[in-house]
Amino acid sequence: MLMKNSLISDLKKNIPPCNVLEKLEERYVYAQDASNSKEIKNIPDAVVFAENIEQVQNVVKLANKHKVPIICRGAGTNVVGACVVEHGGIILNFSKMNRIININKENMTATVEPGVVLGKLQQEVEKLGLFYPPDPSNLAVSTIGGSIAQASGGAKSFKYGTTKDYVLDLKVVMADGSILQTGASTIKNATGYNLNTLFVGSEGTLGIVVEATLKLIPKPQSKKVIMAYFDTVKEAVCAVNSIIEQRIFPATIDFMDKNAIYTVEKFYPAGLLVDKEAALIVEIDGFEASMKYQEDVITDLLQINRASQIQVSHNEEEYNKIWTARRSSMGACAKLKPNVTTDDVIVPRDKLADLVLGIREICKKYNLDVCMVGHVGDGSVHPQIPIDYRNEDEYKRYKLAKSEIYDLTASLGGILSGEHGVGIEKRPFIDKVINSVAINYMRQIKKTLDPDNILNPYKIF
Repeated sequence: MLMKNSLISDLKKNIPPCNVLEKLEERYVYAQDASNSKEIKNIPDAVVFAENIEQVQNVVKLANKHKVPIICRGAGTNVVGACVVEHGGIILNFSKMNRIININKENMTATVEPGVVLGKLQQEVEKLGLFYPPDPSNLAVSTIGGSIAQASGGAKSFKYGTTKDYVLDLKVVMADGSILQTGASTIKNATGYNLNTLFVGSEGTLGIVVEATLKLIPKPQSKKVIMAYFDTVKEAVCAVNSIIEQRIFPATIDFMDKNAIYTVEKFYPAGLLVDKEAALIVEIDGFEASMKYQEDVITDLLQINRASQIQVSHNEEEYNKIWTARRSSMGACAKLKPNVTTDDVIVPRDKLADLVLGIREICKKYNLDVCMVGHVGDGSVHPQIPIDYRNEDEYKRYKLAKSEIYDLTASLGGILSGEHGVGIEKRPFIDKVINSVAINYMRQIKKTLDPDNILNPYKIF
């Protein structure tokens, strides 16, 4: 208690006292993220809202002095426990570092603080005819800092890539309080090691991102969404391959299975056809003159591949309705039982049908409901499993199913996370897909950059 009181006292000397939370109930609400863990075992010793880089450096120096961990937090939307406190320490909240510092139209870059909401950045750059493509489903609340920490992707990853493809430069406060600059504001950079990719996806374990310069691209002139329904999962997956083989490159090829379609339509009525086994959501974009051609080619291919019905958006309202329905899948699942879990296993695209059908069989084996959505253009599937953590038998069955899903993914040449990260939820399973030599080098990197293990310790591995 004396150590904790001393920590709080030091924090308030170096940070505006109103930005330091110390009451039990205040700390308790920051003890969990969207991973929806079964119980809260530990709570932070303090929650600090940083307003600038100097304050972040002060917090790091105090953490070193008191030998306590720092766990960075944006909106807390990650689903792998990356923001969960396992050993006390300081939650460093970035909601007050939310400035868009600069949007450079000529260079097509944006420099932002980590607390900037991703959807807000998209809106601002689009006013200038620019585009920031990464779009996780929770983009209305998730932050740039969080998306960098977790290497977020989203529906448009198939055509445009993920967060790592848009990070040009980062300012990072290191474990000793020094500031590292990882890159430059140039599109190309072959000067030394690519440190950007070291920090993207590191989940706050190697350094604290306090500023990011991001690449932007021209905003597509037009966009449209096509929703196609199928009577089997296999037919839906085959249609994906047919589209790609014709060298048509949609912005998005997303997937919903029958349970997801039904659950979402009940939660957010959007006119989805609930009697169908699977659906593809295909977004096309580009020059207005190309849209009719793309639509015709894709709808022809969908029909050849036995799509039983096709819906096409004709205006912004219809476009938004379809995407709101797709993005509502997690919330819809949460209405089924008190808790809902989600995952983001990913396999080579030619193994996608095996993954989807295999997950379905595993959940059937353990008597679990599952709603599957995913970014099938890049082989990513999100099995969403609603359960009741108070039911010990159901929880045990879920844990067994989860392990088997990871075994299946590994056997198909896949990996455990395409865009959510590892955190603590997938930590016990990482050796299923990453060999011991690689894990050992990861540990050495962590030890070199954070010798006292104060930055989000014991996450990932």
